[in-house]
Amino acid sequence: MKTNQRFLLTLLVAASTLAGAAMAVAPVADPDRAPLPPVPAWHGKSEKLAVKPSDPWITPAEKSSLTATATYAETAAYLDRLAAASPLIRVERFAKTPQGRDMLLVVASKDGATLDPAKPLLLVQAGIHSGEIDGKDAGMMLLRDIALRGKDGLLDRVNFVLVPIFNLDGHERSSAYNRPNQRGPVSQGWRTTAQNINLNRDYMKADAPEMQAMLGLFNRFDPTLYMDLHVSDGLDFQYDITFGWQEPQYTKSPAINRWFEGVYRSQANAGLKGAGHVPGPLILAADDRHPEKGLMLPAFPSRFSHGYGDLRHMPAVLVENHSLKPFGRRVLGTYVLLEQTLKTLASDGAKLKAAIAADRKATGPEVVAWKSKADPVRSIDFLPMQADYYTSPASGAEEVRWLAKPAPAAVVPLYGSQPDVTVTPPAAYWVSAVDREVIDRLRRHGVQMEVIDAPRTVDVDMIRVADPKLDATPTEGRVMVHAAGFAHERRQETYPAGSVRVPTDQPLGALATMLLEPQGEDSLFTWGFFPALLQRTEYIEGYVIAPMADAMFERDPALKAAFEKKLAEDPAFAADPQARLAWFYARTRYYDARYLLYPVGRELAGR
Repeated sequence: MKTNQRFLLTLLVAASTLAGAAMAVAPVADPDRAPLPPVPAWHGKSEKLAVKPSDPWITPAEKSSLTATATYAETAAYLDRLAAASPLIRVERFAKTPQGRDMLLVVASKDGATLDPAKPLLLVQAGIHSGEIDGKDAGMMLLRDIALRGKDGLLDRVNFVLVPIFNLDGHERSSAYNRPNQRGPVSQGWRTTAQNINLNRDYMKADAPEMQAMLGLFNRFDPTLYMDLHVSDGLDFQYDITFGWQEPQYTKSPAINRWFEGVYRSQANAGLKGAGHVPGPLILAADDRHPEKGLMLPAFPSRFSHGYGDLRHMPAVLVENHSLKPFGRRVLGTYVLLEQTLKTLASDGAKLKAAIAADRKATGPEVVAWKSKADPVRSIDFLPMQADYYTSPASGAEEVRWLAKPAPAAVVPLYGSQPDVTVTPPAAYWVSAVDREVIDRLRRHGVQMEVIDAPRTVDVDMIRVADPKLDATPTEGRVMVHAAGFAHERRQETYPAGSVRVPTDQPLGALATMLLEPQGEDSLFTWGFFPALLQRTEYIEGYVIAPMADAMFERDPALKAAFEKKLAEDPAFAADPQARLAWFYARTRYYDARYLLYPVGRELAGR
């Protein structure tokens, strides 16, 4: 609400009180606020989870009747106070943000300072998009109830680790105008970090200090289950909480996926339904204006949290609370899901650990890039909401208007992906010591590698890229690279001391393959970590190459035929003297043999 409107409203209320008039003063509408659909009525058993206003351990969100979220300072103060009151809770400052804030980590355990590795461990992060902050407030409520209100039994067989605010700098860029499609809290954080990085696109390239810190937590805790808590955008539907993982046909962790589908989903759904919530599968709309046209669930690239978890065989659940449901309802649903997840890990965590071990032993061909599939992959049950349509003078097109009323259950087509590029990983990759940033990222991911302490000559398969193109605009702080072709050639390379050999027969072999195969949709090559190979640094003058080319043209009939074919097929080339001479230069021994040569070697058999 604007300042002058608040002032006017204050005067009206004061005048009404002074006159003794028993009248309700209607709030002045803020024309800048997004017009959301009406709020559907809802009540559920989970409403009892919120404590009374007089409770000394009421959370900041509960003080607002679950309409406002805690600030960073309030969050830190509450959690520190909770840790001081309970031996079950430990708070750490585990990293610094670019703006210098301390990132918070809460460990809830009965194990003391050293966690029992035999126990399942649940790692939960909230606020990767800090306007989508339901998990922070739900987590604070649950930690209180574990520490002080009789739910400590949840820790008998499971350890619980919470990062309450992942995108902390974005969290403090708070405003009532940050999330126009979302109903509450009253003020919301910003989607990206202070460096304008979307952390849920940064898992592979790991440029953000926050993401590098999160990778450190993965390596430190090796979580049995990792949950990434979000709030949706897009269409309206009846579900108030949706969750999912990489679909079975796309997964690189089939044993983990079977546990998700056979154990977790049914127990999570039962817990949520019993508390009055409406759980649903993770879904996107093929057309946000017309959900009846079908839904979409693609193969999520590994730059996303649950795609990354699937790739490194770390069970990962993406939770998307529904943005049009009130903040309080979403917080309560998240609490229920977290509590149920702890219960499921207590009863079935050993099976999940066995599935993780099985997936980490798997080897074989890897799909490193996917593309859209035109036909539906299957049908899916869907609980839609009613809508009507109108012609918008602003867009000049038909727009949807959601009516906040349930529509009949429907079965709709589900669209997805199909493999685009599949590779057979080599026994190992070789990365030169000169590519320090690449080696740094491999280390941060926890990839196992051998560092050589003296130069070593190795027979390797290397890849030369053809016709590379840079994106016209940056993506997440980098300019991505795409190539029209990838040609393999056998070479003998000498790697200097400090270079690394990265075996693929390791728990993170699939992750190493995606990072180092240049055709991978989230490879370090694609993300622009190898700009040097795109640059030529030596040239030849026309007065030198022209007579050389004339001589080459005369003495090599095959070369002459190829040149004449090029002239006939490419008029622009034929009319460009420099391009013609460059064609010959590329076929001389003076040409830079490393131009467009991807520098990562693929180890040949018989090392």
